[in-house]
Amino acid sequence: MKIHLQTPQEIRLKIWKELSRASLDRHHDWRTPVLASVDADGLPDARTVVLRQADALAGQLTFYTDSRSPKVAQLQTQASAMLVFWSARLSWQLRVRVVCTVITAGPEVEALWQGVKQSAAAGDYLSPLAPGAVLPPDRGTADAADASVPAPTHSFAVLHAQVLQMDWLELSREGHRRAQLDATTWAWLTP
Repeated sequence: MKIHLQTPQEIRLKIWKELSRASLDRHHDWRTPVLASVDADGLPDARTVVLRQADALAGQLTFYTDSRSPKVAQLQTQASAMLVFWSARLSWQLRVRVVCTVITAGPEVEALWQGVKQSAAAGDYLSPLAPGAVLPPDRGTADAADASVPAPTHSFAVLHAQVLQMDWLELSREGHRRAQLDATTWAWLTP
């Protein structure tokens, strides 16, 4: 049975609780939101990312990425972005306006890399080919990349998304509810 949250405080707490759960539970609906940024031509560019950490006190969401990914260049040029989460279990959509910071080197990156390099995901950051690189016609996979191209030590980067505003929508047979919230304010909106 779904609990119908009543107060803004209850809803805010539950949003952050679900984000936190999603960063730890690979089967949580919010584990893989869509991140939308703007490309060099000013056009929208969206892709699925994996939520790695949610810090309610700091109002920050953390993701990992390849430092050579097009989204890194996009976010370094225009840091504003939007994340969209959907949970069928909760019947909730959450749109999150963020400002992103990409960290490609330094103690934080190296500390997190120590954990990632022990996982199956390490290969994603060790490929000699950048994400989106065109493969030669006779090669079907990145594993078949030219062995003469040296692999970098790693291309692991950390993407911090500072939450500016959340738009929460709950779909319900009893009536949809929608609200907009930031760190200090709350406003009910027409669904």
